[in-house]
Amino acid sequence: MKILFTGGGTGGHVFPLIAISRELKKAYLKPEEIELYYIGPRDEFSVLALTQEGINVKTVSAGKIRRYFTALSFLQNIADILFRIPFGFLQAFLHIFFLAPDVILSKGGYGSIPAVIAGWLLQVPIFIHESDITPGYTNRFLSRFAKEIFVSFPVKEMKSFPAKKMISTGNPIRPEIIQGSAEEAKQIFSLTGARPVILVIGGSQGAKKLNEIILQLMPDIFSDVEIIHQTGSKNFNQVSAEANAVIPKNLKRFYHPYSFLSEVELRHAYKVADLIISRAGSGSIFEIAANAKPSILIPLPESAQNHQLKNAYSYADKKAGLVIEDSNLSPNFFLGRIKYLLANQTLLKEMGERAKDFSRINAAKVIAQYLLAYLG
Repeated sequence: MKILFTGGGTGGHVFPLIAISRELKKAYLKPEEIELYYIGPRDEFSVLALTQEGINVKTVSAGKIRRYFTALSFLQNIADILFRIPFGFLQAFLHIFFLAPDVILSKGGYGSIPAVIAGWLLQVPIFIHESDITPGYTNRFLSRFAKEIFVSFPVKEMKSFPAKKMISTGNPIRPEIIQGSAEEAKQIFSLTGARPVILVIGGSQGAKKLNEIILQLMPDIFSDVEIIHQTGSKNFNQVSAEANAVIPKNLKRFYHPYSFLSEVELRHAYKVADLIISRAGSGSIFEIAANAKPSILIPLPESAQNHQLKNAYSYADKKAGLVIEDSNLSPNFFLGRIKYLLANQTLLKEMGERAKDFSRINAAKVIAQYLLAYLG
């Protein structure tokens, strides 16, 4: 049995596929007989993460259409339309022709277009998973080729796909992400254990503004809390240097910056956190919810179709988290919200319970079993 994954290349596309791949191996009676492949754009992080899971990776050229206009974007669009997109489709067509997969599961993103269209032409059954409450242009376009569309949010909240094609599953998360230990977290992050812990995670695109606001709160915020801060790889050196300059020596033990948290580190960080501050990508929301943690969500304003804002408010409507938009993200207001929440333990507990009610921790398992049942 051969199952082919495809997606756009960011963590938001890759981690759900990893979660599903693990469940496929668990569910299949003879895991050694199931072959997993991935076709997508070249991205070092994605290639490494997927390869470590035993997924055979094939990279293809993947162009995209930029919807903002500058002289450079115009030339890039012309190059992608005339060269990269057709070449990527040809590559994907040849890979799929020789692989002959039994089914294709797409996570969306511009990098999935070559594999989905080539697979459809070769009459391979197509399934799509959409993480966000407002689908991107790619998944809306590709939905016409799909037999079924798995969605993270309730079907009644999804307006862009035919209702008869949608199956609400939640967003696939790695089950290991909820198996953290507060005690191990204290050792890994050298936590003092004397104060509430805030976990700050900015995602692959949205870390810069969060980093800036956290730096603006220093050193005042350390009068009350201890912070584990995932800064993003590109920002780590700058953030660390600025934090080192503004935090007094006697408070530095309460700040723990990391460029990136591995899966093991992240699950322990989730477990020990009293409050999580995060962007509002679907992957982050469903991981926070699965860990039953209260959160402040700060949607990335530049997200496609403003999907993070809509994700965040859908989640907040269940009273599982608090939303602060970028336009309201002043240091005083933000610090006031943090202090208000930490001073109201009953509210924090209720938010955690609502988060757990929202979570769909078996999403990856449901999708894996559905695919296996379809293939017989």
